[in-house]
Amino acid sequence: MPKPNRWGYPDLGLGVGLRTSHYGHILANKPEIGFFEVLTENYLDTGGRPAFILDQIAERYRLVMHGVSMSVGSTDPINLEYLAKVKALAKRINAVWVSDHVCWTGVLGRNTHDLLPLPYTEESLRHTVGRVRQIQEFLERPLVLENPSTYLEFAPNSMPEWEFVLRLAEEADCGLLLDVNNVYVSAFNHSYDAAAYIDAIPAERVCQHHLAGHTHKGTHILDTHSDYVVDPVWQLFGHTVRHVGLRATLLEWDANIPPFEVVHQEILKARAWRDQEVSHAA
Repeated sequence: MPKPNRWGYPDLGLGVGLRTSHYGHILANKPEIGFFEVLTENYLDTGGRPAFILDQIAERYRLVMHGVSMSVGSTDPINLEYLAKVKALAKRINAVWVSDHVCWTGVLGRNTHDLLPLPYTEESLRHTVGRVRQIQEFLERPLVLENPSTYLEFAPNSMPEWEFVLRLAEEADCGLLLDVNNVYVSAFNHSYDAAAYIDAIPAERVCQHHLAGHTHKGTHILDTHSDYVVDPVWQLFGHTVRHVGLRATLLEWDANIPPFEVVHQEILKARAWRDQEVSHAA
């Protein structure tokens, strides 16, 4: 069921986010894993031990970068100093791709340190497309953007999130990081069909998948990355693989982080879902 992405990026297999609490285990045991995802901001202005360890891991594993500060939808000027640091880090660790989010994180020079939802309007789309094109030109590589989980929507929205995301990807000619858990969380919070969202996304734009655990509060779901992936998200992941094909798939676990072996075993569950969809397609 090969469905290549627009840039021929490889299927890196199964990976986990690189976290400081796992440094010792990774260096001592050299686990068999497809790739690690690096939180960009953790290494931009950091030397010493974290940089030393990152360089060691980069020698042994394929790495991708995932950031939270590009603020592609903001009306503030694009932060070229930040982008220069991102570009240098990507070159240093030979990152396969660089990703961030379809969101804004601040305005008027203030950073909220949160992934805030965009208004899904024609004006907002034109604005964001232009900024993504500028960012890609500066980085001299495609940018891969993730759909964030959301908890509110703007009243003036003129299109659903999935239409905004796919049009952004096509008009800016960027890649997508399709976060399956985020689709599930937002679909529950806003009462839409998660599978329909997945089906609307062009497979050739998708470079990577995310999986994660969340916290269900009854009336809404919080994207906490603090637990095991729930069965409905695994099922949606299977649906995603049928539609998109095989892509690098990563588990995020960012709160109440367990030992590395637990995180690793959780992402290895994705292999059965991937293999199942491949056998069905054969």
